[in-house]
Amino acid sequence: NPVRTTSVYSESKAPAAATILLPNKNHQDMTGATASRSLPPMQRIWIALASLTGLTAVAMAAFAAHGVPDPAAAHIVASGVQMQGWHALALFGVALWSPRGGWLANAAGAAFTAGIVLFCGAVYTHALTGHSLGSVAPTGGTLLMVGWLLLGASALRPR
Repeated sequence: NPVRTTSVYSESKAPAAATILLPNKNHQDMTGATASRSLPPMQRIWIALASLTGLTAVAMAAFAAHGVPDPAAAHIVASGVQMQGWHALALFGVALWSPRGGWLANAAGAAFTAGIVLFCGAVYTHALTGHSLGSVAPTGGTLLMVGWLLLGASALRPR
């Protein structure tokens, strides 16, 4: 039984489109009412991973700018930061899409996560220590590409 409530703008004679239909009396709306439902578990996981990935990308960018004296190494770290930042946004996209995208969207998120750890970890390791991890970076890069394919497939899959 939906409950009709108006938005916080109703006192300013907002149009009828500002009316929000809520599933029950306990659902949280923009006014801060209590919530009886939360986000689906996988959506919460992807948002948390996207946030952590974005946080560490910013931290690595700051470290590269202020803590890496070798310009060549700083440039390599910047490449890793760029990939990490873009894929933090991809994880956020997975979080938004996962309730509709199903298992393919969740598989894309898993591929993105593994790819970020492997690719960026190998790039950062090489830049900061000079030690190559061999095929770890290409494997991570392949997983990032697989993540994009899975995300696209989740959108094209008939429902």
